[in-house]
Amino acid sequence: MRIAESELILNPDGSIYHLNLRPEDLAHTVITVGDPERVESISKHFDALEVDVHKREFKTHTGTYKGKRISVISTGIGTDNIDIVFNELDALVNIDFETRTKKENHTQLTIIRVGTSGAIQTNIPIDSFLISETAVGFDNLLHFYGNTTFLDESFSEALIQHTNWSPKKSAPYVVHADETLLSLFSEESFIRGITATNVGFYGPQGRILRLPLQDENLNDKIASFAHNGKRITNLEMETSGIYGMARLLNHRAISLNAILANRPNERFSETPKETVDTLIKKTLEIITE
Repeated sequence: MRIAESELILNPDGSIYHLNLRPEDLAHTVITVGDPERVESISKHFDALEVDVHKREFKTHTGTYKGKRISVISTGIGTDNIDIVFNELDALVNIDFETRTKKENHTQLTIIRVGTSGAIQTNIPIDSFLISETAVGFDNLLHFYGNTTFLDESFSEALIQHTNWSPKKSAPYVVHADETLLSLFSEESFIRGITATNVGFYGPQGRILRLPLQDENLNDKIASFAHNGKRITNLEMETSGIYGMARLLNHRAISLNAILANRPNERFSETPKETVDTLIKKTLEIITE
């Protein structure tokens, strides 16, 4: 079935609408970062750079590192942007732009988030690296899609009950990481954790500047919750969308977190750039081994 111009929007040069990329611009291994400036922090390690595209918050570099073709793309902040990025990345490899039809053979992307996060457990050190084995979404992105039988309903129902979750908020959803990528990055330098994805940085993550919170004890409730002996370890703003969209579109995804803050200990990293740079180098080495 042909996809209408209003649904699959292409630019005059044949690139996809938001990312401004053409199918040949994208590698099948993709590293995502939130900040456009962080793209160059990764691509500076490349042996060669072949694509340099920037539109809005979406900046993409494609090149090679130790002979492996890799794309690095900035998503901006939030799962609303993840919805755009993942649908358009998938379209680049699984839709024929000439005929506007789905390709018969599916191409699976490997997508690795290299991001920052704040811990909500006192025992997680500042400047450590955490791999998200599970993501809990406090956003509502996945609720707009069908075929979500992969969601862990027992986990989300237990969390709703434990926190006395307000019905005015979107119901939490739970998605597990790709097992192959989880195994690839499961080395001693990575802590395994459960990552909660929030819809904002301040109120939704329990920060108070001048505005009161609907539930000032929510972070404590989340931190004290345990499911099958495991606790939620950290907060950020993209992982649940990444895991959910990857599952829906049949891609592989993993989220790597540089822990720059420990919320209960009220500490923030003194060397955030160095910590992120170390995670970048470690990620590149692992995916090219």
